[in-house]
Amino acid sequence: MKDFNYREMNSELMVLEIMNLVSNIHEYRGKQELFVKAKPDILYAMQDVAKIQSTGASNRIEGIFTSDARLEELVSKKAEPMNRDEEEIAGYREVLNTIHENCDYISLKSSVILQLHRDLYSFHPSANGGRYKNQDNIIEEVDEKGTRRTRFKPLSAFETPEAVEKLCGNYNEAINDGRIDPLILISKFVLDFLCIHPFNDGNGRMSRLITLLLLYQQGYVVGKYISVEMLIESTKESYYETLQESSIGWHENENSYLPFIEYYLGVLLKAYRLFTERVETVSVDKLGKSERVKDLFDKKVGKLSKREIADIYPDISVTTIEKALSDLLKDGYIIKVGSGRATAYVKITDSQEYEK
Repeated sequence: MKDFNYREMNSELMVLEIMNLVSNIHEYRGKQELFVKAKPDILYAMQDVAKIQSTGASNRIEGIFTSDARLEELVSKKAEPMNRDEEEIAGYREVLNTIHENCDYISLKSSVILQLHRDLYSFHPSANGGRYKNQDNIIEEVDEKGTRRTRFKPLSAFETPEAVEKLCGNYNEAINDGRIDPLILISKFVLDFLCIHPFNDGNGRMSRLITLLLLYQQGYVVGKYISVEMLIESTKESYYETLQESSIGWHENENSYLPFIEYYLGVLLKAYRLFTERVETVSVDKLGKSERVKDLFDKKVGKLSKREIADIYPDISVTTIEKALSDLLKDGYIIKVGSGRATAYVKITDSQEYEK
């Protein structure tokens, strides 16, 4: 069976790229702790936005969709799910809330993973919810012509329960040992979890939920305020490519964790940079709300949609944003590009490339 050796640092990971990523994330975590203490009101608003973005993005990666309006209603519990996709979205919301509110009291063990998977399907009663796979599965990819090919063959259904027990046990021992940085251990755990592929369905979403749980438990709470899932969605091709690259030779304990860990830490660092940028931008006390919208166009290269502005400034109402945009349009400071759902705005000096 696959050996989950988390007590020793893989020599391949002792490279400058990985060390720099870890060091930079550590530095940002220090800033995170200062912001959490100094700007609680701003962070509450950012947390609400991130929950909606995370729930939507993680499900879209798996082909589960609903409208933006319905997504917001479901995450805020203002509506009940109306179809299978919305049932799965509501289930993700429940597990995400559990992790946000109880991360310090959740133990990483097989029985808990099963409980979280059960809750993922709490709005869609399924014989598979809360149970490991009952048949062998494969990870496939479909090309542009619709041709399917096997990308990876996970562990068998028979081997899965014992493998998850070992995976959790070895991770916990290594975390308690404290010799290897938690960021490395968490990234390795996620890769191994995905390679086991322990469920008939929901493996990708569970991996992202467990990622947040493990990060929060080690003090990396940026995922509460910036959607890590949305960053993964926006780099989905790289996500799958590095996952495939790091899974080669996995069964024989000959795989390289480097590609996947470098990708995963890069996503986390991006989240921290966005977090710092947004908190510092939102906390500009000298500017009024309309002035902050104008200030954003001064700092941003390229176009901005109303939705993007609302995500960056969660404490400013949509009505205020619309009024600020209207005033900036009248003043000739910005122009409108696109139409309908694609409507966006760009500072007049940056508009040349959009006039084509």
